[in-house]
Amino acid sequence: VQLQASGGGLVQAGGSLRLSCAASGRTFSSSAMGWFRQAPRKEREFVAAISWNSGSTEYSHSVKGRFTISRDNAKKMVYLEMNNLKPEDTAVYYCATRSGPNTAWAEWQYDYWGQGTLVTVSS
Repeated sequence: VQLQASGGGLVQAGGSLRLSCAASGRTFSSSAMGWFRQAPRKEREFVAAISWNSGSTEYSHSVKGRFTISRDNAKKMVYLEMNNLKPEDTAVYYCATRSGPNTAWAEWQYDYWGQGTLVTVSS
């Protein structure tokens, strides 16, 4: 399984970015997907997850209402739309996949990870 995250960059506070994650090598359409992030000098944390058929989504409290996760099974893509960005959203963002179809928030529940894409939000 390979995951390739892209779309990171530098944005001002209040701005928006859309991250993308391209998947290959697994039955993408039957796997839940997640986004995590790791800020400098901090542990990696859960951001959002989406079930295999987009029927269920989960968000961390810090991003709920500002971020939206979505997927396109035909294209084997998962997206993270980030609005009203804040400096505390600055981090390397990782996409991940798990073998189960349902959402999950713990790192250990995901078995393949992408390389990460850096998001920097300036104040």
